[in-house]
Amino acid sequence: MQFQFHGVFYHFTNIQLALAAVVLIVVVLIAISAYLEHSKVKTVGLRKRFGAEYDRAVTKFGTSHKAEAKLADRESRVVALKIRNLGLPEHDRFASEWNIVQSRFVDHPKAAVTEADDLINALLEARGYPRSGFEQRADDLSVAYPRVVENYRLAHAVAVRHLSDEASTEELRTTMIQYRAIFDELLQEQEPSERKVAA
Repeated sequence: MQFQFHGVFYHFTNIQLALAAVVLIVVVLIAISAYLEHSKVKTVGLRKRFGAEYDRAVTKFGTSHKAEAKLADRESRVVALKIRNLGLPEHDRFASEWNIVQSRFVDHPKAAVTEADDLINALLEARGYPRSGFEQRADDLSVAYPRVVENYRLAHAVAVRHLSDEASTEELRTTMIQYRAIFDELLQEQEPSERKVAA
């Protein structure tokens, strides 16, 4: 077989053409294999980092590819927020406020749950998370705190339900426990590497 390229004629035998085709197929297979391995490593990394939040995103967005893109968007957004640790006076003030809210639970469980929800929101704002709707706040929180964000979602749902008297006292008690775990996590200092999980 003969080809012309830039005025030069090239002659190839059938064996040479077959060998070139085999080499091309091998290169394509290697590229596909590398892409699939990269995707697998990325998926395993996101699943490990986000935990149950990864599965929630897959359910919400329909495919792992879309979910991973949304989780990556979350990471980029949170990196741009410049989340910070609390100073000692802020830390002590929030700890004191939590103790007051928690002590009110015995006599006024519904009010205490509402106050706990409000205090978590104030703590998030003090740390640098923007004031936004609950879903955006939960998504932002999932980047640095993937293990507690599910409790945050559950606790907030009960806090909203109790406003229409649909939550039992036991649910309110569980909600306060969940809020306490979230509060403790948010109050702790994070190392710079933990704050830059997406960097």
